[in-house]
Amino acid sequence: MGQHKGSEMRMDRINIVPFRGKTPRIDPTAWIAPGCHIIGDVEIGPDASIWYNCVLRGDSNCIRVGARSNIQDGSVIHCDAADGANPGYPTDIGEDVLVGHMAMVHGSTLMSGSFVGIGAIVMDGSVIEPGGMLAAGAMLTPSKRIGSNELWVGRPAKLLREMSQAELIRNQSGVHHYAQLAREFRLAAS
Repeated sequence: MGQHKGSEMRMDRINIVPFRGKTPRIDPTAWIAPGCHIIGDVEIGPDASIWYNCVLRGDSNCIRVGARSNIQDGSVIHCDAADGANPGYPTDIGEDVLVGHMAMVHGSTLMSGSFVGIGAIVMDGSVIEPGGMLAAGAMLTPSKRIGSNELWVGRPAKLLREMSQAELIRNQSGVHHYAQLAREFRLAAS
């Protein structure tokens, strides 16, 4: 099978599927782990990482993943289709974003530097501002907004408190950790 342009990722272990005339665009410095499915109108930026068994399905709207952001193992990223009075929602993941294992992000905006915890759900029209965090297992219901440096918890998620400087630094170090780890995986695969 063919190789991903600019890297040595084997296409027989990564399912990259054009749909409705849109082919996923993946920066050559991004790491896409085996077992991932990247479909349709998806753009993945420099040094971003998509980990094992993730699905990014840009079939009904677009998905953007910014530089150095990581989507951890088993996560599902989708978007909301426009129909009639509903304008639909793309999924826009900014730069330096952490999306924890088994998260579900649907038709929402994760601004640069935000964090979605393990097993959390972010629903249509929701926004997480820079430094904002949705805790592990939490569910952000449609059209909610987590402010900068806020920690939201629960199902449905509610504001718990402002995050400490130490927590913000820890989250930022997580971004750097995953960017470095992705570089090591990419080199090992070549």
